Amino acid sequence: MGRRAVVVGAGIGGLASGLALQRRGWDVTVLERASSLEPVGAGLAVAPNALRALDVLGVGERIRGLAGLRGTAGIQRPDGRWITRTDADRALARYGDPVIVVHRATLVDALASALAPGTVRLGMPAGAVDAEAGRVSTADGTLTADLVVAADGLRSPIRAALFPEHPGPVYTGVTSWRIVVPHPGGRLDPAETWGAGKVFGVMVLGDGRVYCYATAPATAGDTAPATTGDAAPATAGGAGDERTEMLRHFGGWHEPIPALIAAADEVTRTDIRCLDEPLPRFHSGKVALVGDAAHAMTPNLGQGACQALEDALVVAARAGELPLYSAERVTRTRKVSEASRRVGRVAGLSHPLAVFSRNLGMKLAGMLGPDLVLRQMDPVLSWRPPR
Repeated sequence: MGRRAVVVGAGIGGLASGLALQRRGWDVTVLERASSLEPVGAGLAVAPNALRALDVLGVGERIRGLAGLRGTAGIQRPDGRWITRTDADRALARYGDPVIVVHRATLVDALASALAPGTVRLGMPAGAVDAEAGRVSTADGTLTADLVVAADGLRSPIRAALFPEHPGPVYTGVTSWRIVVPHPGGRLDPAETWGAGKVFGVMVLGDGRVYCYATAPATAGDTAPATTGDAAPATAGGAGDERTEMLRHFGGWHEPIPALIAAADEVTRTDIRCLDEPLPRFHSGKVALVGDAAHAMTPNLGQGACQALEDALVVAARAGELPLYSAERVTRTRKVSEASRRVGRVAGLSHPLAVFSRNLGMKLAGMLGPDLVLRQMDPVLSWRPPR
């Protein structure tokens, strides 16, 4: 008898889970509430651990062809001076693969196009889920499966139903802006700039465009003051002129940061939330949680999508023994999430003495050896897919 799986959510974690299960012979249906897989979002990092997962899914080489990080990378001060830097090729030599920054839509398309035709059912939200029976209600009736994969995101209704005592996602006190703009020409080093409580990152996408992300402390739900006229770019997450808000925070920082912000036609603003309290397990009955539904983390290590890809391979390998899936993934994702949160707290230091001490410590650490920072990432980037 064929094994049947229903995946709820056609984001990266859901599509990858569906593909991993299909490649193991499962009959898979992916339910997606949206009417189409729109090219929404911005950039995301595909680190070596995620590339190994994509290799198993058959799309690794497609993503490798978009490698855009070369030369010097590191962390700068708002005046442009380097705090610490390294050669991006050292990471390639250490881990066998680079970190590749791609548009989210590119990765979604790669995964979706590798699925069997008809796998994804668009405009089909999932309703109630019976974890013990493996039943998922939809507008077209009830689907029964041997495995239900909950990939329904940060505010997962399935997680809330399975773990009603869990507090859910919490606001970190930091908001983010993301833009994708044309390459300005000339040399553009991939780097983050750390100021007093604020961060601005610049990465070249594989298609030649530039992805920028920025964070700053803010009250939850804040948006830029509304403006009038044609100067305001389109925004997501707020009706005001978020480009002007970005310039208010970062317009005095080193070039090309102000120029990149000024070139933005669209700004996405999102308050950063995460699951500060880990779930006790990632399964219940026949349901397994993956991605943000299981372990939403801050973006400071660039591991959100990477961990979702890892989840997909492990849940497919342990589909018949979900307690093993939980045992493997809860421990690993908790460590990655905690490490990401620590980096966010260090980057968010704002007191002048704390900022000075942080920068000095990072600079001295870089002088001790160019691979010191890379070695700290070994537990994250050295992951291998299950056999």
